[in-house]
Amino acid sequence: MIWSFIQVALGGAIGAILRYLSVLGAVRIFGTGFPIGTLFVNILGSLLMGLFIVLLEQKNWISFGPFLTVGVLGGFTTFSAFSLEAYNLFQRGDSLALISYISLSIILSLFALVLGMAIGRHMII
Repeated sequence: MIWSFIQVALGGAIGAILRYLSVLGAVRIFGTGFPIGTLFVNILGSLLMGLFIVLLEQKNWISFGPFLTVGVLGGFTTFSAFSLEAYNLFQRGDSLALISYISLSIILSLFALVLGMAIGRHMII
């Protein structure tokens, strides 16, 4: 169990650094007018999640799962985990759960962000 925690921690550090470098590079290339870096990271992270899931299963590398999926890709972007969970609901044919999960994730996350900002502003004042 401790080895899984170590894998997640190391992978998370690597993923966070890769996200930072990707976003920084995108800002330098494209500027700050549109969050292209975050968009790129979310799309690439989802692509890599799909690739890694298949490789982990096909090559029987399940022991690397915590490092690659939760760690590296979790640190790179949680959007990849969101995409995988949404896909799993789609694969199960659970359309109501799929639509609910996607809608609630977006709407409630945005609401939570605004609420957190309001709480933070209230605490500072």
